[in-house]
Amino acid sequence: MPLHAHGGRDAPAPGDLPKHHEPTQNEKLVIAASSLGTMFEWYDFYLYGLLATYISSQFFSGVNETTAFILALAAFAAGFAVRPFGSLVFGHLGDLVGRKYTFLVTMGLMGVSTFAVGLLPAYDTIGVAAPIILVGLRLLQGLAVGGEYGGAATYVAEHAPNRKRGFYTSFIQTTATLGLIVSLMLVIGLRALLGEEAFADWGWRIPFLFSVVLLAVSLWIRMQLAESPVFKRMKEEGKTSKAPISEAFGKWRNMKFVLIALFGAVAGQAVMGYTGQFYTLFYLVKIMKVDPGTANVLIAIALAMGTPFFLIFAWLSDRIGRKPIIVTSCLVATVAFFPAFKALTYASNPALAAAVENAPVTVVAHDGECSLQFDPVGHNTFDTTSCDIAKAYLAQGGINYENADAPAGAIAAVHVGDVVVAAPDPVGLAPAEKQAAIAAFHADVLAALDAAGYPRAADPNAINKPLVVLILFGIMMLVTAPYAPLAAMLVELFPTRIRYTAMSLPYHIGNGWFGGFLPSAAFAMVAATGDIYFGLWYPVVIAGMSFVVGALFLPETFRRNIDD
Repeated sequence: MPLHAHGGRDAPAPGDLPKHHEPTQNEKLVIAASSLGTMFEWYDFYLYGLLATYISSQFFSGVNETTAFILALAAFAAGFAVRPFGSLVFGHLGDLVGRKYTFLVTMGLMGVSTFAVGLLPAYDTIGVAAPIILVGLRLLQGLAVGGEYGGAATYVAEHAPNRKRGFYTSFIQTTATLGLIVSLMLVIGLRALLGEEAFADWGWRIPFLFSVVLLAVSLWIRMQLAESPVFKRMKEEGKTSKAPISEAFGKWRNMKFVLIALFGAVAGQAVMGYTGQFYTLFYLVKIMKVDPGTANVLIAIALAMGTPFFLIFAWLSDRIGRKPIIVTSCLVATVAFFPAFKALTYASNPALAAAVENAPVTVVAHDGECSLQFDPVGHNTFDTTSCDIAKAYLAQGGINYENADAPAGAIAAVHVGDVVVAAPDPVGLAPAEKQAAIAAFHADVLAALDAAGYPRAADPNAINKPLVVLILFGIMMLVTAPYAPLAAMLVELFPTRIRYTAMSLPYHIGNGWFGGFLPSAAFAMVAATGDIYFGLWYPVVIAGMSFVVGALFLPETFRRNIDD
């Protein structure tokens, strides 16, 4: 049989394999333990994203509201930033020591860090130490997750029969989404039980504290597992890699597939996943002004509807291949995201959609006097120019606006349809006078927005809930399709001796950097431009890149034998 690119051999054609293979009791335990552990790990990570609004008020209260929310999302992304480093550390250990014990360590580290977030005092109690410790805990979580996925995917794949490797590994993806559903249901239930005021004050801590129970159960289950038979045999034969990092990334025959996997598959999958599972929530709550509880329920329903498709697309990939599913979904995302989110606007807040169409908001100002509406250190109050005063108010309210240039020195004005509201000129005003002028300007703009039909919150009775769920379900299809066969494809790309290390890095660069930074980057893009759809360029461009690179260079792997 011909050798494949990494020294292994092509698997026999499907017809040469047993036609029926029912999972053994041991294989079922492997799938259950790896998948339940992954669900717990992702429950922790998703939880932070769901509670970003509460966390921003608890730990970043020393800056303005828009910046606080972006910083909360950035702290969320900080955990993703270190995931590639975690993949190197734990991937190295996994290829040297073994799969089982490595992801026992990652789980323990993840669980302790999550539990500690529930105990962390807020900014009002310990000041700037609160956000610093929070970011530190997020970094520990990120390091742990960096070693978790590669271990679980490798472990399951090395137990799976060749014809069902995609289907077996898809349970990891499925339970990752179940982690989001569990965290969603817990948040929704606690908000209903405690009331919004109590939940915002202290109830948001309960899901973090509850994670210690999930940690104990998951660790106990994983302790029952034996080492991967493929790795065990290789270790007994003395064929394990002595330097998996240098072998995986220092040799071009391996490194080129790391790059192809990253840019031709994982990056696109990551931005599609985080758009569907995170940005949709931020979009509904912060921009469409849908009540958080309602938004959570709608997304949970769509997730529950979409989750079985992880298994369906994975099953399909075992028959037609991994590549066509991944690259086709990337292409669909590039053309579907903009119309999908515009449809979501009309379905979730029709009054806002009508107001934007009938009375568009425009900021007329000299561009040189306008600042980027994001201040990471919290020192800019955006009140030194008339343009900043105008844009800061609109950005804080999530109001869609366009920009029109004015001559240098002109005072900025906000146009709401035919109504013009001049922004105050802060130059020369005493602090009290400036604050009074800004307050009066806010009141005038708000009155103009009210008169033009801009709602302060989405009307619950006007939300077309079935249509919202249908749109979210469609977006979820773009989450499940590329993610379902991804674990199997990454495992199949690399030989056993460096598999844990080699597959983990592109996965965590893609999901940690390209995907993890999506919510904060997209929201900041919206705040900076005033265009509520501008943040979608982030996932659209990256998904388009993955389609092109994947179509040209990504190899098909579904017939490969991974035992070598």
